[in-house]
This record gives sequence, C-alpha cells and structure tokens, in this order.
Amino acid sequence: MATLLLGAAGAALGGVFGPTAAILGQAVGALAGNMLDNALLSPRRSVTGQRLSTVAPFSAEDGTPIARIYGSARISGTLIWATRLEEVSSTTRQGGKSIGGGTKVTKYSYFGSCAFGLCEGEIAFVRRIWADGQELDLSDISFRVHNGSQTQLPDPLLLAKQGVGNCPAYRGIAYVVFERLALERFGNRIPQFQFEVIRPVGKLEKSIRAITLIPGATEFGYEPSSVTWEKMPGETIHINRNILHSENDWKAAIDELQAICPNLENVALVSAWFGDDLRASHCTIQPGVTANNKAGLSQNWSCSGIARSNAREVTQNNGTAAYGGTPDDASLVHAIRDLNARGLKVTLYPFVMMDIASSNALPSPYGAATQQAYPWRGRVTCHPAEGQAGSVNATASATSQITAFLGSASPADFSANDDSVSFNGLSSDWGYRRFVLHHARLAVLAGGVDAFLIGSELPGLTRVRGANNSFPFVSGLIQLATEVREMLGPVTKLTYAADWIEYFGYSPAANPGDIFYNLDPLWAHSAINAIGIDWYQPLMDWRDSQLNSTSENGPVSSHDVNTMKAALTAGENFDWYYQNPAARQNATRTNITDGAYGKPWVWRSKDIRSWWSNAHYNRINGVEQGIQSDWIPKSKPIWFTEIGCPAIDKGANQPNVFGDPKSSESAIPYFSSGARDDLQQRLYLETHLTAFDPVSA
Repeated sequence: MATLLLGAAGAALGGVFGPTAAILGQAVGALAGNMLDNALLSPRRSVTGQRLSTVAPFSAEDGTPIARIYGSARISGTLIWATRLEEVSSTTRQGGKSIGGGTKVTKYSYFGSCAFGLCEGEIAFVRRIWADGQELDLSDISFRVHNGSQTQLPDPLLLAKQGVGNCPAYRGIAYVVFERLALERFGNRIPQFQFEVIRPVGKLEKSIRAITLIPGATEFGYEPSSVTWEKMPGETIHINRNILHSENDWKAAIDELQAICPNLENVALVSAWFGDDLRASHCTIQPGVTANNKAGLSQNWSCSGIARSNAREVTQNNGTAAYGGTPDDASLVHAIRDLNARGLKVTLYPFVMMDIASSNALPSPYGAATQQAYPWRGRVTCHPAEGQAGSVNATASATSQITAFLGSASPADFSANDDSVSFNGLSSDWGYRRFVLHHARLAVLAGGVDAFLIGSELPGLTRVRGANNSFPFVSGLIQLATEVREMLGPVTKLTYAADWIEYFGYSPAANPGDIFYNLDPLWAHSAINAIGIDWYQPLMDWRDSQLNSTSENGPVSSHDVNTMKAALTAGENFDWYYQNPAARQNATRTNITDGAYGKPWVWRSKDIRSWWSNAHYNRINGVEQGIQSDWIPKSKPIWFTEIGCPAIDKGANQPNVFGDPKSSESAIPYFSSGARDDLQQRLYLETHLTAFDPVSA
C-alpha cells in the first residue's frame, strides 16, 4: 500500500517541474514506500552462523614414548586428556529496532579443554608455546604447567571432571592443561601444539643463591608494569615487552630466574649512570637516555629530578645508542618492591659505565692522543696517570683531582617525590657523591634493601696517592659509607665491590717492592659489613697443543674439573705469574716468592685465605713497617659480589674479559678460538660454589 501511495505522491510533486521530474518523483516515492512496506509487513529475519555438524571427542594413541629433555628443547606434546568441545551460542540483533526489529544473528563459538604430556619431569617451566607454527601470546590464554615432580597433585580441572579417585596426578610427567581454549582462530579445532621446555640438569641451578642482574642500562627494562609509546597517531608499541610469553620483559625474566634457580635468595640490581672522561677531575657521572625527544610515553622518564628533555643523551655507535639509558627512578623503585614481594632480598648496585665514543678528542691520562673507546671504569684516574711524564700521583694535585671527581653533594640535598628522587644541590654537581647518595635515597624510598654497594671496580682511583702516601679516594669512600649508613640504617649491609686485582693491596710500578694496603681503612671501617670482591681469577692455562702432551700430571682438557678445583689455591696468581705477554705465549712462568720476609701470600691475589687470616703491614722502599694496618684478621666475611666466566672456548683461562665490538676492552680469553662453550662457564661456576659456599658444598 505504501508503495502505491508514495509513488503517486512523488509523481504529483515532481509534475510541478515537468514530465521528466514526474517520472523521477514516482520512482523515488515507490522505493521509499517499498522499504516501509517491508519493515511493516515482512517477518523478522534470522541469520545463523557456521556451526559444527558434530562435536566429536579427541583421540590419541597409546604407547607414545615419553621424551627426556636436557636443557632447553622445542617439542610436540602428547594428548593425554580432553573434554568434548564446548559449544556456546550468542545472539545479537542488527539493524533498526523501532520498526520491524532488524535481523537476529546467532553465532556459535567453540572451546576446548585438554591436557598434553610433555616429557619426563621435573622441568623448570615452559617458556613458549606454538599453535600451528605460530607463537601464542600467553598473556590471554588460561593454562597451567605441572612440572612433573614426584609429589605433584592432580590438576583441579581434571579432578573436577573425572572425580576423586579417577584422576591421575601424572607424577614424574610434566604436562600442560588448557582450560576453555578459544578455538575460532584455529578453525574450531585443537591446533598442533609445540612447547619450549626448560629442564636444568645437574646441581648448578639449585646451588645458586645470589645473582647479579643486568643489563643495568635500560630506561624501562626494570618496570614491572607495561610501558607503551605512541610512536605516531594510531601506532602504539610496548617499550618493555619484547616477548609473548609474559606481560612484560621484567616479569618474564624474573619468573624464569626463579624457576631455573629455585633456591635464589638475593638479587643484585644494577643501575647504571654514565661517566664521560678518564681524567678524574674532568669526569662527570650522569644519568642518560637514548633520545631527548621521545614523546608519547605512558610513563615519563625521570632520574635525580632530571626530565628526559634535559638528560644527557648517550653517544651513538654505528647509528644507534651505545647504551640503553639509565633506569627510570620509578621503575627502579618498582623493581625493588617487586623483588621483595617475591620473597627475594635486594642488593642495590650503582654502576658506572664509561660513555666515551671512539671519535672523542679527549687527552688520555695514559699518554695517548685520545681516550679509549667505551673503556672500563677502572681506568678513570688522575691526569697524568701514575708512570706518565709529569704525573700528579703522590702529590697534593692528585688529591685536588679526586676531590673534584667526588663533588660536594650531601644527604640533605636529596628529597623524594612520589616514586622518584630529586636533587636540591648545585645543578652542575655531577660528582661521584651525587651518584651514590641518589641511589641510597632511592633505596629508602623503595622501602629499604638488604645490601648496598658504594661502588665497584675503581682501582684507577683507589690507588691514586695524595701527599704523604695518602689515598684520597679511599677516604672519600669511607665518608660515603658513613653517610649511606646513616641514610639506610643499621640493618642494610654495606660494602665496596673491589676488582679481583684491587682488593688486597697496591704495589707501585715504579717501586715494585713496595706494598700499600690502601683499602684496609675502608675494609676495617665500622660502616662496612664485608669485603666485596668481583672475583674473576683464572682457573686454567690451557692451550690446544697440550692435547698431545705426555705429561701425567697436567690437565687432560680445558674442561678438566680436577685442574679447576686445584687451581682455586694454586696455579696462576698463586704459585706463579707471567711477567709479560711474551712469557705467557711461551709458557715461561715465574714463581711467586718473598725472599725478604717469607710472606709470599702478600703478592698472591688468589691467596684470599691468607690475606684474610693475616695482619697487614705496608712496605715502603721495600721495608716492612712496624705498624699494622687497620685490618683485623678474620674480622669480616668476604662476599664475591660478582663471579663468572664467559661461555666461550677456554673461558677459564681469562674469565674477566668480554666481547663488545664497540669497546676497546673487547677480547676473547687467552688462546681461545672464540667458539661458544657453555660447559666451560658451568664448570667454572660449579667449582667456586662447591668450594666457597657451605650450602652448595
């Protein structure tokens, strides 16, 4: 009816403008009328989506062998349990609602619950899962991993479905249970699953009770929550999520760490600021960022009261940032709190990285025209350095340079605001004191830490002498320790992490018969709880030519565990040393002796027990002084604040080196091919833990 009426009305209206307009008016009116008739007179339409004709159970074969995994492996699971597919319908109405009601659409979704056996247990965890070859984002999937222990209980879903007494616990078998897995993206079927399974073998992982956490240079890598960056309108990326198996990088890393090392107790959290000159009086230590103009972040970077736009940019190397930037204050606070919430103790580890590009034009304190590229922090020293023409070492000028390096910041200059720390002293003061005291105030803000390091590996500074054989930087560390103790209270443990060639004393190159126990006043100070050492002593001196040796007493390979164990109290830096690179190349060893006083341990950096057990006396002009140093034998424990070995061929020959193409320090161990060797690293760590840790022995 509406079609006729509106068609006639359209023709009449259009006729006013002529015959052609009348025809067009009739057509438009008829079309509108037809739509109205359909809405008023036609029945409601229903659309039904795709539906499985049958919902069949899964099937599996008996007799599938149980895999045995060592280390890390990607394997296919074996179906061991499943329910029928669950069908869920949902109905929605599309189109207008006022007239006729629109179209009713019914959609069917399917879910599957199933369990897949993985391998013989006990595993540490499942890192990643693939479905039909595509890695899954595990943050939006409900699943549980049973590690395959001999005491594991039945899965609660299986128990609810099968009933008490009908559900095995699958003890000794690691398996994964998926609960209501949405199947639409897999074509409404259970996909082909693969799992990356981690199963540590041996006792090393269970022996580790403390670990140093790197990288240290990361703006938001320590943030436990998600940080996003709106790179451009409509494009948002996750700054701190580069994996799919967890919500963010921090959670993935710490979860994995605790799974692999179930007896972990303490985490040393490294926080890096950047030094910019090897000359102590010219060196500033500042927080840095990869870019000043990075807008659109969900969490604004801030450190020591400095916003991103005003922070130092780290240098560029081959078109990219040489380092990852300094941890944001808030992210560091959040990381400390998260570790404590996990039941872990925290050692806060302020860390200096030297950001000196290869293109620098800075005079070197060691006599070169320019400074080394991205060098070790232990090379910061007075200018000119000891042994160089015109050196200021052992003069009042050296003390002045150290004073400039330390700066004038005091604990009163720092205040906390929300989850960050501000500095209220001189804005131009980027001395070492500001760097350390900032982190101490941050530790207080986070709720406290178990231990705190006031520095690490700075022999180029701790060995600088002022007038009258004073050591101004050691005095500066003592003052810092006193102030940090007042800030953190009596419970937090304090130490300085000395390099393995630094902790025991100092012998000037110009007077090799002299000995100064320069760090003893620090070790003996009441604010210091332990002697901290970054311990990288060699345990091997292996060359491949030894494979053809007929000696019955030498090592049989670079993995000779007995040789490593013996070398803890023997070998290089204990019984003998190499006078120069040529001597090492020719294996010409020089015995370590002490003819004058019969105390060879004073020259043995590896003889840590003798150093710890004996009184110390300086030797000046080769003569042992009658006054004992401040050190009281056996008075404080020794902490290995770092210990390690590269996973590289012959790593135990020279554990302290590392590969970094941009750095002048980059090297491979003596006589190494550079090939990867995980066993070398593992044996080195096991040897030390077995010998020095009473819990692991």
